[in-house]
Amino acid sequence: MKSPLFEVSLSAGYGIILPEKIIAPFLKKKQKRVRVEAHFEGKKINLHAAIQKRGETHYMMFGKSNQKALGIFPNDYFQLQFFEDDSKYGVEISEELEAVFLSDIEAFQIFESFTDGKKRGIIYMISRYKVSQTRIDKSLLLCENLKKGIRDNMELLKVF
Repeated sequence: MKSPLFEVSLSAGYGIILPEKIIAPFLKKKQKRVRVEAHFEGKKINLHAAIQKRGETHYMMFGKSNQKALGIFPNDYFQLQFFEDDSKYGVEISEELEAVFLSDIEAFQIFESFTDGKKRGIIYMISRYKVSQTRIDKSLLLCENLKKGIRDNMELLKVF
């Protein structure tokens, strides 16, 4: 399932108000997480997002890093297209984290016991590192801390 390309602008700095006719098919199938393609002046970025609701309005967050990557400013109009998110966690997991989980079943089972949101948060913590070796090192540290009983996201990547 995919939406047609539609035009949007930023609202309140980081949010995008979503047209009801665009998101209705996704909400009807109870899909609140979507893959998104954003287009502006020949640039394209891909991301995962949540369709959120405030009052009667649906919106999604579009952070500074996405704005910078696309080259948009608050008054710019740009295009989005939504696709069904068929990823396991609602976000792409790095190869490094996946490989470390394959080698450490105990840590993976602890990870799997978390809520979907906490899993995504952990995946984002690892994927923010640009260097592959750093992602491996942080993934190994994460697994050791999970097995030690550490559950606080602020503590998961600290050396004890």
